[in-house]
Amino acid sequence: MTPTDRKYTQEHEWVKPGAGMVTLGVTQYAQEQLTDIVFVELPDIGRRVKAGESIAVVESVKSVSDVYAPVTGEVVSVNEELIAHPEKVNESPYEEGWIVQIKAPSVDLSRLLDAAAYDAFVASKKS
Repeated sequence: MTPTDRKYTQEHEWVKPGAGMVTLGVTQYAQEQLTDIVFVELPDIGRRVKAGESIAVVESVKSVSDVYAPVTGEVVSVNEELIAHPEKVNESPYEEGWIVQIKAPSVDLSRLLDAAAYDAFVASKKS
């Protein structure tokens, strides 16, 4: 089930808003399409990012995919656990498999999809 406490992009990333920042990861659907994830390239802490910019890379046995910043801000935390255990993205994409946290002066996620709209978007891809 797609968590309702976050927003989603059409690139299959989830965005969970917090106090002045967002946490970002890839969705259940994305990790299923990628299959076994073998490597995650994380951004440097302190890196300034712009909304829509590639900030991380997820590599699987099947392909390589960019992860895009949903907001403009500064990388304040990365999930270093993924360096040794990239499979956490497959095992727990919405919890232990988070990728990065971005501090943003203004967090406007209104252009992103809610869980129901994302589920409908994914369903349209499967048909």
